[in-house]
Amino acid sequence: MLPDADDLPDLLLDLAVPHEDVNEVTARLRTVTTDPGVRRLLEECAEDVTRVVREVDDPAGLGDRAAHAPAALGEYFLVYVFLFAVPHVRAAHRELGIPDDISRHTLTDLGRGMALHRRRWGRGGLGTRQAHWLTRHFCGRLYQLGRLQYERAGLGTRTAQAITTAGTPVTADSPSLNLHIPDFLGPLTPAACDRSVLRAREFFAWYFPDEAPVVATCHSWLLDPQLRRHLPADSNIVRFQERFRLGWEDREPADTTPVAFVFGDPELPARDLPRRTSLERAVGDRLRAGGHWYIGHGWFPWEGAPRAPRAPAA
Repeated sequence: MLPDADDLPDLLLDLAVPHEDVNEVTARLRTVTTDPGVRRLLEECAEDVTRVVREVDDPAGLGDRAAHAPAALGEYFLVYVFLFAVPHVRAAHRELGIPDDISRHTLTDLGRGMALHRRRWGRGGLGTRQAHWLTRHFCGRLYQLGRLQYERAGLGTRTAQAITTAGTPVTADSPSLNLHIPDFLGPLTPAACDRSVLRAREFFAWYFPDEAPVVATCHSWLLDPQLRRHLPADSNIVRFQERFRLGWEDREPADTTPVAFVFGDPELPARDLPRRTSLERAVGDRLRAGGHWYIGHGWFPWEGAPRAPRAPAA
């Protein structure tokens, strides 16, 4: 059940929906509330995105449904899908005892996705790529804990082989925590990452004690070893890389990935990329010289905090 038009803005602000989108989402609410077919479609999609862990990030053809959504909702259709899903995921979090602030901060990735959509396309809404990413949050796979996000996941074959070769026996199905670095959340300082990892050790030992992940992993262009040749040794990115042991080497160029994250548009030509910061210069100069960027795959042992007895509810 969605709030009415008077109360909906409060929910949107809790989800960090950009201010310039609040009026649009509220104005289109009438299309949702007055059309039973639209409500039914949105409820079905919301049920899909809140189901338990899945192997694919396009539950029940979410992208296809968005393509056939009512024109009146435009690119806000997927926003409403997740608004319909909020009560379900918040109830699941409460059942696990997850604190309200962690629940809220995790779900603010909806607003972050809308901000990325506007930066990329210059208009409001949510794209299928961001929607597929958000299914992790809304089905309980991913939680934001300070500066970093942590996804409950299996290792996969290549990562498991690399870790086993390094002396830690694991399998493709071994539980792990996959670290993600959200945008629009300040610098990636070592202190902020330390606090986040410590918080995550306590969080997962407390709320998911039966999973006992062996390692934490990260699959990101920020782990491309080439960045060390372009950035100062004490830069936040290089310090972040130092947390990880290298896994397997990815030989498939991923040039558009850093361009998208650093400049907001993966299709920008290398010749036009700004050179205002050391990271912008690193990304652009290498591409202009004919080089490539790659996704790095790293890991480190995960030592869960001892699980203390649960404190009585306040």
